[in-house]
Amino acid sequence: MHERQLTVTPDLVRRLLDDQLPQHRHLPLRPVAGGGTVCAVLRLGEGLAVRLPLTGDDPVQVRAGLEAEAQASAALAAICPAPAPLPVTLCRPGHGYPLPWSVQTWVPGHDALVEDPAGSSAFAEDLAAVLDAFRTADTSGRTFVGEQRDGRGGHLPDHDEWVAHCLGQSVDHDLDTASLAGLWADLRDLPPAGPDVMTHGDLMPGNVIVTHGRLGGLLDTGGFGPADRALDLVAAWHLLHAPARAVLRDQLGCTDLEWARGRAWALQQALGLVWYYARTHPVISATGRRTLARVLTG
Repeated sequence: MHERQLTVTPDLVRRLLDDQLPQHRHLPLRPVAGGGTVCAVLRLGEGLAVRLPLTGDDPVQVRAGLEAEAQASAALAAICPAPAPLPVTLCRPGHGYPLPWSVQTWVPGHDALVEDPAGSSAFAEDLAAVLDAFRTADTSGRTFVGEQRDGRGGHLPDHDEWVAHCLGQSVDHDLDTASLAGLWADLRDLPPAGPDVMTHGDLMPGNVIVTHGRLGGLLDTGGFGPADRALDLVAAWHLLHAPARAVLRDQLGCTDLEWARGRAWALQQALGLVWYYARTHPVISATGRRTLARVLTG
């Protein structure tokens, strides 16, 4: 999926585990269907997940990132009403794999790429409860840092170059680029809707667990931190049909400004999914296309 992506196989991971975590030698190891986009993910036994970064050149920098992710994941899990992974341990390079890697607890269930919650008002209510818990969490005086999440969650106009690039890349992907460009032009100058709040930062379908139409948990929680209060509203367009979106908005009491900024962030993110993953991960590409269709209709 990425340039200079590392090769990770179950045999490699088993050798790493046997060396560094021999207490788990008896546990079965299974690749996770679909995997991740930034990490290879394998399930270890019933209760653990092994995550190995797919890109990176500097082991020291990668370890620092994994340590920050572990701290953020623990903070999110402590206040999240839905299940979320807890960090277990960080491990070192070995057997030809050049980067540190991590183990965390496993959150059972299917992600929203497999079990679609789009029509579930109950799911929308569950999601609202989670976002409300994030919004009321203490930021400890922190505000958005531009390096977080490639800048998503700060100033919308900072993404003009990225949006223009994505629109150019999307010409051959059967998207209404003229309408998308016009919508971005309308949304990009919206002012902030309030002070920064704690956010998950990447509420895409692959990071959301669904259980019988209800919110069963969150994944990829290492980006938990302060950002635009509208950022996590991308989930409204990534995950929900219009009636369930209305339930989410009503439960959160979103203003028109806040809702419009959420729509802008959904547009900014989904534009990159369609062309970037068109050949390497068609399911994610199709997810971006579906999100853009919802964004255009409001």
